[in-house]
Amino acid sequence: MARAGHGGSRAAAAARGEAEEEEGEDPLDARIARSGCLQQHRELQECMAERQDWRRCQEPLRAFGACMARRQRRQRGPGPELEPPD
Repeated sequence: MARAGHGGSRAAAAARGEAEEEEGEDPLDARIARSGCLQQHRELQECMAERQDWRRCQEPLRAFGACMARRQRRQRGPGPELEPPD
């Protein structure tokens, strides 16, 4: 089930530059904004609104995932380097 504020119509409206309704900020949107990955998230939302199929949005999906992974690595700080599995 889609969460309020993450539907395709809202992303499409934002992409067109339409004003959003006055309401409290979605906690998930606020968290993504603090992550530094808001642009990648918006691009993913726009793709999903346009194409209605996550399989056709692999590039923005990977970009958003990579951004979030970089943020998690920065938060954890330096740690022991793990060797990749064979």
